[in-house]
Amino acid sequence: MEFEDIIYQVDRGLATITINRPDRYNSFRARTVDELVHAFKLAWGSDEVGVVALTGAGEKAFCTGGDQKQRAETGDYGPSTSGLFEIEALHRVIRDIPKPVIAAVNGFAIGGGHVLHMLCDLTIASTTATFGQNGPRVGSFDAGFGTGYMARIIGEKRAREIWFLCRKYSAAQAEDWGLINKAVPPEQLQSEVRQWADEILLLSPTSLKVLKQSFNVDTEQFAAIGQMAITSLKLFGDSAEASEGVTAFAEKRAPDFAPYRGN
Repeated sequence: MEFEDIIYQVDRGLATITINRPDRYNSFRARTVDELVHAFKLAWGSDEVGVVALTGAGEKAFCTGGDQKQRAETGDYGPSTSGLFEIEALHRVIRDIPKPVIAAVNGFAIGGGHVLHMLCDLTIASTTATFGQNGPRVGSFDAGFGTGYMARIIGEKRAREIWFLCRKYSAAQAEDWGLINKAVPPEQLQSEVRQWADEILLLSPTSLKVLKQSFNVDTEQFAAIGQMAITSLKLFGDSAEASEGVTAFAEKRAPDFAPYRGN
């Protein structure tokens, strides 16, 4: 696959996958997701790679989830190789790749991008990073890993707060809650990821593989919940309520969801 939306680089055992759509705050369309899945599989199959880092291009955003401009323009996230929007496959490959994955959060980690950083095994963030969910504001949601797994990380009350209020949280707040592992000044982000990767690369790859699989067992049920949520989201996406969220986002105004509260 020829990459258009991402950059894939390998250096001294560390594969860095960069979402390269800074003009769209590194939001993903269907092609982006296809390329991310392919890149993770390249890292999976490479004897040169022992650790993977996921980050975003530029200084503004790590990833802001699905490209809502694309969704407003075409009603979907654009064409993909399979004809499907393979976001579940991306979630799976981040969890299933038998190598530690570090999220290097360099800016906004919002919506589906917030879920991506959570699914990574470790998260190191710039002190300028911002975290949060946005789905209910634009007529969307991310159940499964986006809800249940989040609650495992930071607790039910905090997870519900993030989803039910759609506020934005600083790197300092995220570190205090245990949502990320460490916050560092932006100029130190890449060197910190390199240091963590180098420490991991000294360890037994088979031990790391079994440990990662062992951690995953306890939360595997969220994959099935996520599949159910994707089904529900497809049905919901055709509703007037969801359309209001997308339209309001495109028009840069607050959505009016009041007519749907009695549903």
